[in-house]
Amino acid sequence: MLRNAVIGVDIGTSSSKGVLVGLDGTLLRSAVREHTPARPGPGRFEMDAAVWWREFTELTRELTAPADAAVIAVGVSGMGPCVLLTDEDDEPLRPAILYGVDTRAVRQIERLDQQLGGEEILARCGSALTTQAAGPKIAWIAEEEPELYARARRLYMPSSWLVRKLTGAYVLDHHSASQCTPLYDTTARQWYAPWAETVAPGIELPALAWSGESAGVLTTEAARAANLPAGIPVATGTIDAWAEALSVGAQQTGDLMLMYGTTMFLIHTVPEPLTSPSLWGTVGALPGTRNLAGGMATSGAVTNWLRDLVGAADHPELLSLAEAAGPGANGLLMLPYFSGERTPVMDPEARGVIAGLTLSHTRGDLYRAALEATGFGVRHNIEVLEAAGGDIRRVVAVGGGTQGALWTRIVSDITGREQELRATSIGASYGGALLAAQLVTDASIDEWNPVRQTVRPAAENAARYDELYALYRRLYPDTADVVHSLAALQDR
Repeated sequence: MLRNAVIGVDIGTSSSKGVLVGLDGTLLRSAVREHTPARPGPGRFEMDAAVWWREFTELTRELTAPADAAVIAVGVSGMGPCVLLTDEDDEPLRPAILYGVDTRAVRQIERLDQQLGGEEILARCGSALTTQAAGPKIAWIAEEEPELYARARRLYMPSSWLVRKLTGAYVLDHHSASQCTPLYDTTARQWYAPWAETVAPGIELPALAWSGESAGVLTTEAARAANLPAGIPVATGTIDAWAEALSVGAQQTGDLMLMYGTTMFLIHTVPEPLTSPSLWGTVGALPGTRNLAGGMATSGAVTNWLRDLVGAADHPELLSLAEAAGPGANGLLMLPYFSGERTPVMDPEARGVIAGLTLSHTRGDLYRAALEATGFGVRHNIEVLEAAGGDIRRVVAVGGGTQGALWTRIVSDITGREQELRATSIGASYGGALLAAQLVTDASIDEWNPVRQTVRPAAENAARYDELYALYRRLYPDTADVVHSLAALQDR
């Protein structure tokens, strides 16, 4: 007899991941497809939507190749907020512009701030206009590619594009919509027509639903392409970081999720709307929830860059060397702003800095400095979260960077915070599977994925990291003029 199961698929920045999960939360199989975003110019990151659908179908076919499970629901998530515009026939007009790592729309941010009022945007939308927001990127296409924009009719993100291909529904989850600043009113929880017509004229905005609601059922055509049964329900889904939070149960008031991935993401669940010009105020993935969130433009992206730069076989080798380097990386300090920086610096022209280099430093020291740079960035975000009124009662870690233990220990030492690790740390695809399971069962994340470990800060490292953190906070303002000039040279 076949075992009932669900599938979750996440479209990430550097890979797409799929999981086949039993209705009790047991991971039955997983699969990955790696990819690389296109970089057509400085500060520009794009991806062809055809990649998303192709990799989805490849993953589901691989997961279902052994015919030992009956898939009864599907959940999806993806990086975001992204901007994919399609014509009236739903043909993509250009590659999707990715989330805050794509910094091309600086001029549009400045113009919209002046036109609509920066304080008014923050009050209505929960977030200031930054490179993270989808609205300015739509405006960039309208201004820079007007002939193309004239044919634009619909707006998609990776998760909603998969939903469209799977079910035919044109729907976006409320959380993703709340990152389309300034198109969505976070208090009314609906599109704000006056600003939508100003920023995205001619675009038919999608219907709105919550992440765990059914968007529809799998069509016969999609079922054939994905090797899945026609007629099974598909969850609306959401942005990957919020699916990650669901995958580890970090959606209760006072929770803070740390997502260790290509970028570092922080999601704090709050009891009432909070705003900060240095953070993102959003509605949550679940009805009635609200978040104050932050995100660093790089974390794992820097460690991957270092691995390739020094020719290491893989991360475990470098983690071992970084462990031996010890706290403080033998006097190295890094600003991890290799793709500009999102929160709380909000500076797309920021650049990476490595300070204190000598001829005696090793690749282990450099790798340790990169891990510590993420920790300092997390501490900076936490301080701004709490200054905005956040009340962090529990920290839950998730993502590939939690493997190997060192990185989470460093972050706990630097921040002075304990971090819970759940039994399964697969991430967003597992969160998508949970959303799928909840369409057909009463699945509970605490039963699916219990806490297995708590990482506690080492008191003996506190003083050294306090000293280094003070230097970290000085390093950005002390070097900003120089790196901004270098960024201008790179743009030219």
